[in-house]
Amino acid sequence: MSVLKIIVLALLASVLAAPAAVHIDQQAFGASLGGWTKRGNQAAEYPLSGASYRTYKPEVSPTPDGGLFLSLRIDHVRGWLASDDHAVLEITVSAKGNIESAQSTIAIQGRSITTDLIRSGTDAGQKLVGMDRAVQIGTDLVADLSAKMLREKIVEPGRVSYPAVLRHNYNLLFQAIRTEAAPCPTDKPATTAAPGEPSHPPDPTTTPPLPTPAATPAATPVPPTPAPPTPAPATPAPAAKPVEPPAPAAKLEIKTVGEGTKSELPVKQ
Repeated sequence: MSVLKIIVLALLASVLAAPAAVHIDQQAFGASLGGWTKRGNQAAEYPLSGASYRTYKPEVSPTPDGGLFLSLRIDHVRGWLASDDHAVLEITVSAKGNIESAQSTIAIQGRSITTDLIRSGTDAGQKLVGMDRAVQIGTDLVADLSAKMLREKIVEPGRVSYPAVLRHNYNLLFQAIRTEAAPCPTDKPATTAAPGEPSHPPDPTTTPPLPTPAATPAATPVPPTPAPPTPAPATPAPAAKPVEPPAPAAKLEIKTVGEGTKSELPVKQ
């Protein structure tokens, strides 16, 4: 087995063995309640069962085993002339995203009502496996709270709906639990070898992928250089005509006046 295969197998094993990090998607949780638009973007207000309620961003604390402890405050908004009622929903989530326990407490006019600690576990996040068990936890929590409120004879509108409000927040918070692979601490960025040194194989987990051909801009085609025109064959020069000798000049005859031949003299009659 080559050295490159050994390195790739080691990297894949480290990625598969990396622990899953569980966290709460607070942005998604707030959006499901109408958005974090109240109390300095720290709370969301919404109507439910004919009353108004206010939910604050959950307080998240890590547990020793790598999970999360969630504390969610929910207020019953009663108006300007009355003090609000308060409730706290507490959920413990394991490192694998399982809900291990849930409990709630309600404070109404100086009276405090606390449910039993409901213990169990279920797969959380976007997986559907074990969701029936999560629904059962919420059902047991609401049933215990409703029974204790009935014993306290709490029947006022808005207050009597507190169990339904807690169940509403419990369901939305459960849907906001996320699990994803945490980065391995042994991962190192790929280094570039100096000229003349052997290059090491790139790390597939840290080296960015090469751009696809579609993402690379096409080079501008260079027009071909036109070939030089073929020179026309030279036209032969006309043959030189022979130079004719100049014609001899006419001989000039000088005659004396009065002289001449007989034929040339006039005849007297």
